[in-house]
Amino acid sequence: MEKRLPQLSLDELLQLKWLLGGVLTLLAGWTVFYLDIEAVWPVAVTTACVLVGVVRPDWLARVPRLVHRLAFPGIVVFFIGDLWLSGEILPAMVRLDMLLLLYRGITYRKKRDDLQVVVLGLFLIVVAGVLTVSLAFAVQILAFTACALGFLLAVTLAESAGAGLAESSGGTPSWTQVDWWRLFGRMREVTDWRVVALGAGLFAGVVALSALLFLAIPRFQLENSLFLERFISKKAKTGFNDNVRFGEVTEIQQDNSVALSVDVSDRSQIPATPYWRMLVLDEYRDGTFRLSAGLRRAAFPVERTEAMMRGAAKPKLGSAVYWTFYLESGVSRYLPLLGAFEDLRFRELQSFRLGRELSVVALRNEPVTMTAYRVEGMEAGSALADADFAARLKANAASPRVAGSLLLRPGVGESDRGALARIVGEITGGTKLPAEEFGRRAVTWLRERHTYSLQPKTPAGGGDALVRWLVSREAGHCELFAGSLVMLARAAGLPARMVVGFKGGTWNAYSNNFTIRNSDAHAWGEVFDAAGGTWVRADPTPGAANAAGDDTKGEATLVARLDSSWSARLDSLRIFWYRRIVNFDERSQVETLKAVKEATENSGRMMREAIERAVQAFKAWLLRPWDARRLANGMAVLTALAGAGWAVVNIRFWIFNFGLGKRRREDPVRAEAGRWLRKLSGDARRADEGVVAELQQLRFGAPGTWPEPREVFLRARRACREAGRVRTSSAAR
Repeated sequence: MEKRLPQLSLDELLQLKWLLGGVLTLLAGWTVFYLDIEAVWPVAVTTACVLVGVVRPDWLARVPRLVHRLAFPGIVVFFIGDLWLSGEILPAMVRLDMLLLLYRGITYRKKRDDLQVVVLGLFLIVVAGVLTVSLAFAVQILAFTACALGFLLAVTLAESAGAGLAESSGGTPSWTQVDWWRLFGRMREVTDWRVVALGAGLFAGVVALSALLFLAIPRFQLENSLFLERFISKKAKTGFNDNVRFGEVTEIQQDNSVALSVDVSDRSQIPATPYWRMLVLDEYRDGTFRLSAGLRRAAFPVERTEAMMRGAAKPKLGSAVYWTFYLESGVSRYLPLLGAFEDLRFRELQSFRLGRELSVVALRNEPVTMTAYRVEGMEAGSALADADFAARLKANAASPRVAGSLLLRPGVGESDRGALARIVGEITGGTKLPAEEFGRRAVTWLRERHTYSLQPKTPAGGGDALVRWLVSREAGHCELFAGSLVMLARAAGLPARMVVGFKGGTWNAYSNNFTIRNSDAHAWGEVFDAAGGTWVRADPTPGAANAAGDDTKGEATLVARLDSSWSARLDSLRIFWYRRIVNFDERSQVETLKAVKEATENSGRMMREAIERAVQAFKAWLLRPWDARRLANGMAVLTALAGAGWAVVNIRFWIFNFGLGKRRREDPVRAEAGRWLRKLSGDARRADEGVVAELQQLRFGAPGTWPEPREVFLRARRACREAGRVRTSSAAR
């Protein structure tokens, strides 16, 4: 008798299809978390409804028919309204896709509906793949692919088994009465692990082949080809925009997520306390520092669209030092830098404005994905040369470029000006101080009067709020300290401005790079030194460096910043992903292919050498003199090898009898059916074909499809007896 594996019934196939469809819907919907799109509520509603529908599919039959009639018109109306109110095409399309997935997840699907789930999920996968470079998304897309293949297989099997006829009958389908644990048990029974292993091997082969093609085929920037970045806008989470209110920089310090990562080719150039400057704010009014219109016009020329820009720093002798930045999305459109630079290169064309003297680069739009750029010849000192400002200050102090950084605005009243003048006199002793010395003394004065706090209290009263805090003894955050220093310097007749960005960071012990988090957001001051024609950094926040900063450099400075925690291990995976996958250019292709070739050649050489050594050792062992002991040892080795070979040949028997087959033999009904099938041979089998079919159903079929076992066994016994009488009478004749 031909032995067949048990198979899933039609209802079980439909249950498996429903389960895989729900998982596929969730995997597709959760890709929205990689996009900066307001779609949290559609994802939450879809997740909750799909999970309920998967656990209890019979509940979906209670949804009123009116809901199904109004679903698609309602979704269309919602999409039109969403597009009208938001004005953004891509976010509206993503929310529309989520609603369609939600509807398909809570309705009984036919084959075309199942294919719609795959297409809708692929749309979200493609959008997320273009607009994110997350390592977690790479894992999720593999899970989506594997689930989609299994889902399509289940759809095909169910269709071939007559699911179309079963689903078209209307009402509540019979398969909705599902016991998931029983279904999982049935799947274990019918699974042919050889087929599973073959499928897993083929899937792994496809993934490996795709990786090889990724390494070998030149690529282009996919997001530029699809123009998806033009249909989505993002808002900086840090508040690093053209204006910063007090407290906005401090808000981001509550977030510990990664803001940017930095590779450096020469560790000896790493400063002890790096200040990653992003934006210069020169105008103060009504409790807000902002980039003035005059400075914006003077410092930022016409926008350019290029892949490389030339900075203000002059080329230096010696080997070039390269800094590679990986700026996460949602931080700012202003790029973090340490200071002046020679060259800055992007991976692709970018539209930007360069403030050469400010050492500030402003992109046109907020990046919707990680932005990588490489800086060459960057100066990381505490002073920033600005010959243009020095010339303007000497020629005309009332020019727009100078006035914003020099004057106290009319909003500062006479009483506040008087308070500032008294404090300046206390700091300077009534003498005119150079910018660096004034900054040092002002920093000392502020630190002696105020402590640091992320939740400061500004005293009530009239006049300017910053001045009220300055004359008090209340604790404050970095913006209050930096803003107060700027006000004091201007009251002393020194041009000053606020700079916002990040300070410090940690050195990842595993990937050897800087990791700067949003919690490192910071604000500090810069005071202009007319004698040297430079802006001198002054950071009055307690715990910061000295007024003029700390220009110490070298690998020894990294010891205090070394991070070897588990979070650093995870961040190192992100950096590996950025270095070898995302920021993968032609040079990286050549290096990686060369490394793969060398590893392959080395592995082959080592394997050949190991085999040659083993052969030589075996020959030497054979040529040695033989005695009784060696002969006994040799016979023992041969016996062990023969036993191992026999075990490998018979491993299927051992697995069946002591592993996977044990559960099947424990079922007495199946065992009894098999016993009667072996007895019903020859004439007995031909005597009653119906009994044979029922016994095969008991032996190989699903328990839910079994006929009454007792009646079948009785008929089998009668068939055997009849066959025995026939053989006896034939022998007598």
